[in-house]
Amino acid sequence: MCAQLLHEVEKEVTSLLSDLIRINTTNPPGNETPAAQFLAKTLEKEGLKCEVIESSPGRGNVITRIKGTGKKPNLLLLSHLDVVPAIEKEWSVGPFSGLVKDGFVWGRGAIDMKSFVAIEALVMKLLVRNNVKPKGDIIFAATADEERGGNAGVGWLVRYHPEKIRTDYVINEGGGESFPINGKHVFTIQIAEKGVNWLRIKAKGSPGHGSRPGMADNAVLRIAEVAAKLGTHKPEIMLVDSVKSFLKGLTETETAPWNLLNRILRNPLRADEVLDEMAEKEKGAAELIRAMLRMTIAPTIIHGGIKENIIPSESEGVFDCRILPGQTKDDLLKEIKTVIASVDLAKLSFEFIQSDAPSGSPSDTPLYRTMEKTLKEFEPNCSVVPYMQTGGTDSRFLRDVGSVCYGFHPLKIDMPLSEFWKLIHGIDERISVQNLVFGVSVLYRVVEEFMT
Repeated sequence: MCAQLLHEVEKEVTSLLSDLIRINTTNPPGNETPAAQFLAKTLEKEGLKCEVIESSPGRGNVITRIKGTGKKPNLLLLSHLDVVPAIEKEWSVGPFSGLVKDGFVWGRGAIDMKSFVAIEALVMKLLVRNNVKPKGDIIFAATADEERGGNAGVGWLVRYHPEKIRTDYVINEGGGESFPINGKHVFTIQIAEKGVNWLRIKAKGSPGHGSRPGMADNAVLRIAEVAAKLGTHKPEIMLVDSVKSFLKGLTETETAPWNLLNRILRNPLRADEVLDEMAEKEKGAAELIRAMLRMTIAPTIIHGGIKENIIPSESEGVFDCRILPGQTKDDLLKEIKTVIASVDLAKLSFEFIQSDAPSGSPSDTPLYRTMEKTLKEFEPNCSVVPYMQTGGTDSRFLRDVGSVCYGFHPLKIDMPLSEFWKLIHGIDERISVQNLVFGVSVLYRVVEEFMT
């Protein structure tokens, strides 16, 4: 893009993101409809026909489409409108201010993922302005409820309006960012993600007076023991293909501490030892990789008791469990019951709040090659590696119905890795204006080349 066009892109994408952040779509409750309506008005100014479809009152999804000739596969640009909560007193700026300061746009959703909403929306506008004639349909969808499982957003659309969202290829969140290593960017393209399983475990006991604890069977103690055992447990390491490819790509730099990863490839069973050493210099990366190598079980919520002086007969914990490709929720439950066998399983019950299998897409496709080629055009010295997301995204719904999905939010990390990752769902979330322009430039080029 020429300098004048880049300047215009910078102004427009910055303004668009700032406006989106100011629309509070904290989930729960979500209330994404105002943001969906705002986007619809923005896109309709370019002549795009938009639909805002609610799965329930306030849970809006906006969809538009540029029709193609039918000579190429269709492509969906997917993003979500909802954000996680933010505690205002913890932030140095208003989390819903959309403040532009110090070359960054600040606010909840700046990274996850209203920035990508703005980038994809602007790409659609630029395609129309430049009179691009795609050979396949290009669909844009900004949806509800991703942060709470997606069942009021993409999951609902796939079930009840599949004709509006089903497609051959999908570009979504969950990859595209770089690992800055010794002055070189190693970009990721997400091709797989772990399965998300939220498990509620209830512990039973018998009540009693708080002054006579020996006469009761304290359910709080039981669930606390469960949480302690599961929260410190390290399941068996499994080096799946997508992670193996990712590690190989990182080790190409041969730069400390990244060269340590070669030892994991040679002997995966010594991975924890290697990552402990790596964490001394790159803790964020080390812990990300550690989570890629095994099933994880994290206690996230504990409830129990109704009054200060009553020992409760019931207590419960919620556990965020992530499983690898090749694993199932039955494997997970077996692992859990083995770890806590000493806690008296007869006094425990297990309920899956949400259970999604791992998902993945092949990397040997024309779209993957186009993304790889484009990144190298913009950053000639970069590397591009396939990546497995440790979290879950809405891509799983579309992979289940046959779409090839990639996480590809092009972004050059311009701060220490550990600091960047703390911003996602964290305090003072922000993204640089430079990265917004980079994202628009790269994604526009990918879509234009792939679809024409």
